[in-house]
Amino acid sequence: MSDTPQSEPRRSDDRSGADDATAAAAAGSTDAAAAAVSSKTGGIAGPPGGPGGVDGDEPAVARTVGESDEQLQDAWTDYEFDGDAKVSVSDLDTYYGEERALESVSLDIPAESVTALIGPSGCGKSTFLRCLNRMNDRIRGARVEGRVALDDRDVYGDGVNLVELRRQVGMVFQEPNPFPKSIRDNISYGPRKHGDLETGLLARLLGRDDRDAERDLVERALRRAALWDEVSDRLGDNALGLSGGQQQRLCIARCLAVDPDVILMDEPASALDPVATAKIEDLIEELAEEYTVVVVTHNMQQAARISDQTAVFLTGGRLAEYDATDAIFQNPQSQRVEDYVAGKFG
Repeated sequence: MSDTPQSEPRRSDDRSGADDATAAAAAGSTDAAAAAVSSKTGGIAGPPGGPGGVDGDEPAVARTVGESDEQLQDAWTDYEFDGDAKVSVSDLDTYYGEERALESVSLDIPAESVTALIGPSGCGKSTFLRCLNRMNDRIRGARVEGRVALDDRDVYGDGVNLVELRRQVGMVFQEPNPFPKSIRDNISYGPRKHGDLETGLLARLLGRDDRDAERDLVERALRRAALWDEVSDRLGDNALGLSGGQQQRLCIARCLAVDPDVILMDEPASALDPVATAKIEDLIEELAEEYTVVVVTHNMQQAARISDQTAVFLTGGRLAEYDATDAIFQNPQSQRVEDYVAGKFG
């Protein structure tokens, strides 16, 4: 695991499920969490899929005004960091029909770092994540207000090419979702979708233009996803024959094959065993040396281990606190955040 201090970011058709994957590819206890940080630093009513939403996404949450909401008015969210913001979100409101899922969310996400999104179920974490590459556009009745900028360009502005946006901002879902194709074809699918493998995106990525380009791209993506050594002798095998952890790393490799700037991960290890989870966590930290990574997780120890900064969402789809991860777990400024990371609710 990296020893980089978390206050200094490191040098990232209206159907869901498989179609979301196609679009994306083409485009514990507080003491334990604190110990992990210390070690590191020294329909219309809501999203499809019923109460759990799509891929574990939260249902829309109606805002309930009360004393607890007043406490959030002065939330500590003005996180300052060295370097540039890769993604800037300003006054983001998101609705599913008349239900508001996110309210007035503003934050900047540093380049080449890991940002964790935590909070209880129904708080809007996954909704926020999907706003960053407009995956919520695929949900009937969804509406977004505010600004989301990638390198200062509004992703909801006029003339945005959604295929190109989802190439720049890739997504890895909660459940591994490889295509029912060979391992090789899973990797080459994205570059092929963008045009001729030998003269289009692939040539730009590799700086070469020959018949070996596809083979080299596949190897490069699988190596970056720490999967090459396990599958190099069976690239023609169906990807569905891989283990769950291998399938998830294949999905990450598939995302990397189109050379994104930002990688979004919606609970990428929640369906995996501890050994596979550890491999995913190690990979996330390695990816942050080159990519901007944003991860939704319900595992607070995991957030403490892998992230540089953490955003805490609470009731009403509001951002309660955003700070360096060590500060969130060791010295939260909001009583509600302190109670949440202490496991008193959620």
